[in-house]
Amino acid sequence: MRTTRRSTLERGLLGVLLAGAALFTSAGAAVADDPSASASPADGEAAGPTEAGTTFRTATAIQQGTKATADASTGDYLYWAFPADAGQQATVRAKVSFPQEATRHGTATWQVDVYDGLRRRQACVYGHQTRKAAPDAGTVELSCVLRTVRAWSEPWASDPLPGSYYVRLTVVGVADDDLGLPVHVETRVTSADRGGSHDVDGALAEPLVPGASSAGQASTSARSGGSSGSGPEDGWSSGWWTDRWLWTVGGGVLAALAAVFGYSLTRGSGRPGRAPQGV
Repeated sequence: MRTTRRSTLERGLLGVLLAGAALFTSAGAAVADDPSASASPADGEAAGPTEAGTTFRTATAIQQGTKATADASTGDYLYWAFPADAGQQATVRAKVSFPQEATRHGTATWQVDVYDGLRRRQACVYGHQTRKAAPDAGTVELSCVLRTVRAWSEPWASDPLPGSYYVRLTVVGVADDDLGLPVHVETRVTSADRGGSHDVDGALAEPLVPGASSAGQASTSARSGGSSGSGPEDGWSSGWWTDRWLWTVGGGVLAALAAVFGYSLTRGSGRPGRAPQGV
């Protein structure tokens, strides 16, 4: 009878351990394969501003998930600013359209660059940051996928941190005769939440938002005195709660179950045998 109960307990604990392992494995796969983590634009996205700034100080503020447009001239420097919070991996896309009636005399090379709140240029981990447009091309599309934003970093590092980010779009190679030709530009920023695998033990006192003295002032517009964009619509993260807590607690529970399971396997193995009654 005791042997039967112990076998049942062992099978139950083993089932719990396997279920817990499967749960964590499927959770990780869901984060990686979640369609919401894709940087592709969603249908019916909100329209954003219809102009762009010409310097860092006059960068037009945009929110993630909105499409900003601007009519400009070839050779202009166009600037936008958007907020990015800890755990987000932002993707910047820009599309330059050329009017059919404008005759171009050569290939034009366009480039999109991204800078953080300290105006440090951030590297693109992949994407088409620079592209050439043939004289007969109707459009050219560029993209830049940034590194995941960290909640905290060493002062000497150039890691992306929570705060405002600048997008700069311009032509870096063009025939002199094509300077000043009209172009229509569309810019969009989306992000994927990378979560606990990029969490660190620390957080900034305030996000890097130039022109804002505190996180509560981060919503100041880019054109109202030289600040660089608003904060996220749902506010900046507090920095202490991340999904890494779930992994830590879950790991502790699985370790405890493993200890109980191991004890149940070895319990009674060192006890002396009991003499049969009546002998």
